[in-house]
This record gives sequence, structure tokens and C-alpha cells, in this order.
Amino acid sequence: MFITKKYLSRREVLQGMGSMIALPFLEAMAPAQTPSRKMETRKSRLACIEVVHGCAGSTALGMEKNLWSPAGEGSNFEFGTIIKPVEPYRDYLTIVSGTNCAAADPYSPEEVGADHFRNACVFLTASRPKQTLGSDIYCGTSIDQMYAQKFGQDTPVPSIQLCTEPIDPTGPGAYKYSTVYMDTISWASPTKPLPMNFNPRVPFEEMFGSGGSPADRVARQKLNRSILDGVAHDVARLQQKIGAADRSRLNDYLDNVREIERRIQAIEAYNATGAEKTIPSAPVGVPDSWDERVRLMMDLQVAGFAGEATRVSALKLGRDVSGRVFPESGSKKAFHTASHHGETADGIEEFARINRYHVGLLGYFLEKLKNTPDGDGNLLDHSLVIYGSAMGDSHVHGHIWVPMMLAGHANGALKGNLHVRSKDGTPQANILLAVTQKLGLELDHVGDSTGGVTI
Repeated sequence: MFITKKYLSRREVLQGMGSMIALPFLEAMAPAQTPSRKMETRKSRLACIEVVHGCAGSTALGMEKNLWSPAGEGSNFEFGTIIKPVEPYRDYLTIVSGTNCAAADPYSPEEVGADHFRNACVFLTASRPKQTLGSDIYCGTSIDQMYAQKFGQDTPVPSIQLCTEPIDPTGPGAYKYSTVYMDTISWASPTKPLPMNFNPRVPFEEMFGSGGSPADRVARQKLNRSILDGVAHDVARLQQKIGAADRSRLNDYLDNVREIERRIQAIEAYNATGAEKTIPSAPVGVPDSWDERVRLMMDLQVAGFAGEATRVSALKLGRDVSGRVFPESGSKKAFHTASHHGETADGIEEFARINRYHVGLLGYFLEKLKNTPDGDGNLLDHSLVIYGSAMGDSHVHGHIWVPMMLAGHANGALKGNLHVRSKDGTPQANILLAVTQKLGLELDHVGDSTGGVTI
């Protein structure tokens, strides 16, 4: 290839019965080796993760003890108790503390108490939702969809939306707000919310099983065949064209896809036995363990990013009023109960343990991204991850001092190892605006933003 100056197309895929698998970036996809050869310019991947119902670090005591917000600013800062699990990724982290999310505040007496219905839809839109129980819902376009609409259209799946707890968009609302507002963080337009997928089989098939006809895919699943069975010939052909380093990278990528598929198949097989499940109505492919569910959803995002089956993902880590218990956190309290901590020291510390556990799962995601090669770096070099909430102090349903963290270098757009303490009253939307600008979207505002922040 170096002699003939021919190279593989970046859009070449492996295709077989009921599957079409995009390839990871290989050296053979770069132009032939010449003195001016450079690696292909990569488009950043964007992952948005919402943690619901605020953070113990947003309380007065939490701020005093630096439970979330680091002590110190700039690059000379100490990690708070809650975010300590991601300290190994310091060089990739940009923490912005002290912002407010006024779009989620009640604007009238009848809206007081409806914060659970506004949090999710405001998180990535920074836009005020219309109070309605009808079909005339209205909010704003979320930044993940702004990015997907401009930079995701040349991928097999422009964006994926994932969640870890079941949603019910047909259920009754409260405070005159439709439940759709609390069921998704992704809005393709102010009137078009996108559903979040609870079943991991759905995004897996979207990203890796989109080849062939629907009948082909159904036949493959009934025979319990791997999507890789249908592309074996293409894999063998491709391996003859590429060098040793590319073969190793390709094999690692395909092994990862197969491992995710194997886990989904194992979950489906177990659940099909009729064994008792925590959520009896959950689709057959949903793991009973919440921890396993989150990790599988995160692995799906990494695999999708690696082959650029998608560049954009959104993950909703739970529901605001969830009664789930997270024993791995060291707390035996139900999440929603713990979030109403009464402003007591013991209650805040209890909720902080749950917050820290959730941040630990973010650490799992960052580690996967960092360990996945991508062109001249790794996926964390070429990604931007948003992690946070539109709520601050959950006990009072407050929307000041909301927790927000960015991870990844976004192809050099963010340097990392930075803590920015915002001025009082700074809108959270200013972070969203800064993110869109770093990602190449030429916007002058997002929601109720008043300007950017230096990240």
C-alpha cells in the first residue's frame, strides 16, 4: 500500500447476514506514507451523562467540606470526596463549579414542587419547558442533538440515547407537566424529545446489526448466531491487506464487540428462564444488576465510538424519584430518601456516598475510553464527556451550585487538569455554550446562557 499509495476508505465496513460493522481507525486508512503524511483529522465524540437529583456537594456543608467542588482553582486543586474516584484522570478533567440552572426553577406558585419534571429536559437544553399535560410539549434543542445534526450524519447512527431505569411516557404527569419532560435528556427540536433505550439489545443492533434485512437479523438472533459470523469472510479478506499493528487493533475491536454481544445473549438466556427479576416488566435483555446495566451501557458507547458507528451518546443514570438502593455505595437508604437528607451532617454524608459511587462508574467509562486506541491517541483524547445534573441541593430542590464536570481532550480543544470556579449567578448554560464552541458549533447562545466560560 505504501508503494502504490492506495489506502483503505475510512467508511469501509464489514458486512454480512444481518450485520454491518463500521471499522475502527486503522493506519491503513491514512494516506500513503509520504514526507507530508499526517493522521486523519478526527471528529470528536460527545457523551452526555445525567445524574439525577443533585449532589450532596451542593449543600452549604458540602461546599464547606469540598465534597464536590475542589479546594483550589486552576491546575492546583485537590479533589473533593465525591469526585475522588476520577482523580487518576486529572489530566483529562475540567471541573466547573458554582453555576446555577435557573431554567429549572419554578416561575409561579403552581410550579413549586415540579422540579422532578423539569430537571432532565433542562440539563442539555438550558431551556424552560412549557407547562402542559397535552401534546403541545415544548422545551429546547439539546446540545447532543445540535452536535449530532452537524457532525453525526455521516455515521451509521447519528446518536444513541440510553437509560438505566424504565420510563413510562404515557403515565400521568403531576403539577401539570407531561412525564415526557422527565424521561429524556435528548431533544432533536423543542417539540421532539427522543426516547431513551432501556434495553441494551436495541442500541447494539442499531450500531452493529443494521446490515441485511429485518428478516436476516431476526433469523440470526433466533439461531443465537453472532453478528461476527456473517462478516468472517470480510475480516479474513481485510486482514490480508493490513499490517500487524492494524490486525491487532482490529482483533481487539471485534473481540470487544463480540464480548458485549455475548453478555447481552447471556442476560437474555438467563432472563428467559423465568427467574425472578428486580423489574419484572423489563425487556429480556436488561441485566437485573443495576451496576452491570450501567457498565454494559457504557461499554456500548465505547464500542460505538471506536468504530464511529456513532459519535454522540446520551445516558440518563436514573429517575429523579427512584427508590433504588445502591448497596455498592455503602448506603442502605433508597436513593430518593437519601437525597432528602434534611440538611443534617449525617444525612449529607450518606447521600455523598451514593454520589461517590456514581462518580466511580464514570471512572469506569473514562478508563475504557482511555484504553481504546484511536488514530494517533485514544478515545479519551478524542472525546468530550459531560457529567452532571440540573439540580444542586436535592433536599430543597435547589438549582444553584449544580454539579458539572467535563472529561476528555476533544481533539486538543480542552487541556484538562483545570478547576474553574464561576462567579455567583453564572448560568449552567454558559458551560453548554462553551462546550458547543469547543466542538465546532458556531453558536452565540444556548438556552439562557449569558456568555461562555473559560475551559
